[in-house]
Amino acid sequence: MKKTNFLLALLFVASLTAAIAKPTPVKVNTKASTFNWLAKKVTGEHFGTIGIQDGTLTVDKGKLTGGDFVIEMNTLTNTDGTNAPNQRLVTHLKSADFFDVEKFPTSNFKITKAVPKGGENYDLTGDLTIKGVKQSVTFPAKVKIDAKGNVSAEAKFDVDRTKFGLQYRSGSFFENLGDKLIEDKFTVDVKIVTGTTA
Repeated sequence: MKKTNFLLALLFVASLTAAIAKPTPVKVNTKASTFNWLAKKVTGEHFGTIGIQDGTLTVDKGKLTGGDFVIEMNTLTNTDGTNAPNQRLVTHLKSADFFDVEKFPTSNFKITKAVPKGGENYDLTGDLTIKGVKQSVTFPAKVKIDAKGNVSAEAKFDVDRTKFGLQYRSGSFFENLGDKLIEDKFTVDVKIVTGTTA
């Protein structure tokens, strides 16, 4: 009887430990988080924002271990220039030449690996899906986790649009574009917060 009770106690402790050690998903505060983009061409550049529809970050023992985000492509805006937003540009970016938002209203990013590099520094690897095409990307990020488990993270990195089928006016696919050429890579600058983290 004592042996049975001891085994039951061990099982209880093991299950309790497993529950405590289980990675914790933390909801992203989509209103406080930002997603900015910057695209360059021969004659200049354009920049703007895109809304984050939904997202979670996963924390385990005070470390970031994962995350999953949905980007709402219909919210794409242009914020550069004195006449911003340039509605003609926004309409073109939402068209089949670029993101084809009617057919692909969302893009996704899922963290598959988070490697702590010391302090707030991480190397993040994940699957980025744009227009139904999934590609693995790796980039540096800064991550802060407070005592309540709230997270703030920021990253700035380049995305090669041609890997997702966005070939419009790309010098890698078309010749003699002259000043009509648009660079293959665009830059995203993302700041993610959860809870009430500022």
